[in-house]
Amino acid sequence: MNKVILMGRLTKDPELRYTSNNTAVCTFTLAVDRRFSRQGEERKADFIQVVTWRHNAEFVSKYFSKGRMIAVSGSIQTRSWDGQDGQRRYATEVVADETYFADSKRDNNTNSTYSEPERQENAYNAEGFMPIEADDDLPF
Repeated sequence: MNKVILMGRLTKDPELRYTSNNTAVCTFTLAVDRRFSRQGEERKADFIQVVTWRHNAEFVSKYFSKGRMIAVSGSIQTRSWDGQDGQRRYATEVVADETYFADSKRDNNTNSTYSEPERQENAYNAEGFMPIEADDDLPF
């Protein structure tokens, strides 16, 4: 089984690119705090490379920026290639299938441009649904 769930802060803005087939791919690095630290030492973090594809890649690129908290779910993949110097190179990264907002909308410590649309009270658009008055008995 290969399942990874991480939550951390972006170390820089996500980088969105497109392949030759016009498929979106977004890469970013997560700083994930370790669960414990030695007494008297500062808590350490691991810096983990993440890649996501297609609509998820465009979503991350549009709504996340440096310092923003994000949660990802996916799997670990390894790959290798020959560098220009002839040396064999290896990379281990998380391929994120799902991404989630992990910080509060009210958190003003980040440079986020995301804003959630305002909700309208007592608004309904779905056909067949209507508001129920609080004083009425429910039909079941």
